[in-house]
Amino acid sequence: MNKLIASMRIALRALQVNRTRSALTMLGIIIGVAAVIAMVGVGAGATARIQAQIQSIGSNLIMVSPGSLSSNGVRLGSGAMASLTEDDATAIAAECPSVAAVSPTVRGGVQVVYGNSNWATNAQGVTPDYMTIRDATMMYGQFFTAEDVDGAAKVAVLGETVSQTLFGDSDPTGQVVIIKNVPFTVAGVLTPKGQSPTGQDQDDVILLPISTAMQKVIGANKANAKAVSSLMVQAIGPQAMDQALQEVTALLRERHRILPGLDDDFTVRNLTEVFAAQESSAQVMSILLGAIASVSLIVGGIGIMNIMLVSVTERTREIGLRQAVGAKTRDILSQFLVEAVTLSLLGGIIGILLGLTASLLISHFAQWSTKVSPLSVLMAFVFSALVGVFFGYYPARKAAYLDPIEALRYE
Repeated sequence: MNKLIASMRIALRALQVNRTRSALTMLGIIIGVAAVIAMVGVGAGATARIQAQIQSIGSNLIMVSPGSLSSNGVRLGSGAMASLTEDDATAIAAECPSVAAVSPTVRGGVQVVYGNSNWATNAQGVTPDYMTIRDATMMYGQFFTAEDVDGAAKVAVLGETVSQTLFGDSDPTGQVVIIKNVPFTVAGVLTPKGQSPTGQDQDDVILLPISTAMQKVIGANKANAKAVSSLMVQAIGPQAMDQALQEVTALLRERHRILPGLDDDFTVRNLTEVFAAQESSAQVMSILLGAIASVSLIVGGIGIMNIMLVSVTERTREIGLRQAVGAKTRDILSQFLVEAVTLSLLGGIIGILLGLTASLLISHFAQWSTKVSPLSVLMAFVFSALVGVFFGYYPARKAAYLDPIEALRYE
């Protein structure tokens, strides 16, 4: 232990003699460690943001949309057909064992007015199961009840964006807003969810009892009075998603009398899989950013090797003198290896501080969310030490095995 401490003192003294060269040698490690921490932080931040967005859409969510419609050979796109009804939602809830809850949904654009303020937003008619399916909570007030749906009550639940626009920071519960010339009492405000994975503002919405929406705001479909825009289906658990999807598809085909071999008149999508693919892409990006940044660490290690080789050449006579007074091969080896590792560790510490600072600056100026984990900092520090050992070993070994006589003769 004493020999190691002595070697460290000698190494630090040797590095202090050539401070500028030592600083330039560390620069590669500093940049490498800082780049690894900052880039991994950016990637981890993107992954965390996508995970939060996935959670915001609801757990175990399956969306069922009406199918496309053909007119004179022209396909009008998904949702053009009024093929889904409230009765379909009731049947799915009753007959699909893998389904926990179902909420039929109708939607349409509306202008909502309060006093001298107004706002164009999206109105959705839903049932109370919406709260369970979307993992939603209330910031103010209470969500409407099944009795409100049965009685087509004129109550509304506002998204945070709508509430903020019309009422500012105050609680609007109990206030009256006008939607399509119909007065609605505000029952409460949803807790903000932020943007969806597709970039839509999930808080720019007004939720109404589905019966009220169909009768007084959005209106019923002329071809089918019970038609709805979509069905939100929640599976009983993540493992039951595929089974729930199969059960819903089979039941709807049976209810809609679709013969084998014919296309469905509806579309069933597992949104969790769609957004999980985005999360996987973000994780791959994080790995790639970290790998690219790691290249600068290797370049820094090569710089350490280069400078240490130069140092061995310059100090050949010093090495010969040490050997002449009794220094053993392992003593010379440890001295130069400690010098290399010290350079690497000092560079790693400075790089960590620079990387953390860079992450904060990226978050502030670029408005990117970054997430620096202690594990990434530890890995960058350990890797910088390993770089010093790996690239410092060859110069140290070369110094340790110099011929003492030749070293003393060196000018």
